[in-house]
Amino acid sequence: MVFAHDTEVSLQAAAVLANTGLDPDTLTTVEDLDAFYEEFEFTGRRDGDEAELEAVRAIREDLYLLLTANRDEAVEMVNRMLAAAGAIPQLVRHDEWDWHLHAVGPERDLPTRIVVEAAMAMIDVIRADEMTRLGVCADDTCRGVVLDLSRNRSKRFCSTACGNRNAVAAYRRRKMS
Repeated sequence: MVFAHDTEVSLQAAAVLANTGLDPDTLTTVEDLDAFYEEFEFTGRRDGDEAELEAVRAIREDLYLLLTANRDEAVEMVNRMLAAAGAIPQLVRHDEWDWHLHAVGPERDLPTRIVVEAAMAMIDVIRADEMTRLGVCADDTCRGVVLDLSRNRSKRFCSTACGNRNAVAAYRRRKMS
């Protein structure tokens, strides 16, 4: 494990959410948001309505920019995001999760909690000088966020689909030559 479990989960959630805004958009219904909420085990306030869906959709570009920023830009963005939310980090323990950080209370709206958790996770990335763990998909037709938590730092594609598409293309090029 490169980072603490809660940091990894927050980074994964942010990357997945940022990538839902790519074509085709994969966060279009409240049910899609329900699945995202459950997959990443969010807790706290959940409105479960169209307004919440639109508010979450609205933060995707900011998350994308944060996850693909250089270190200095990421620092500025993290500081701005945390200040805007009035974040006050505290240790909490709930459900199956042992002690971890939350910087806003469970009563805050879901988009705010997502942004703050992503910003808090980026603090660990920045402090560990691990910005190379984040990047953009190596597929020329994709701009998806890649989060590489592998030991050998070998992840190049945002999804299996992009990886497979490039493997097939490379195979075809080898067969043609």
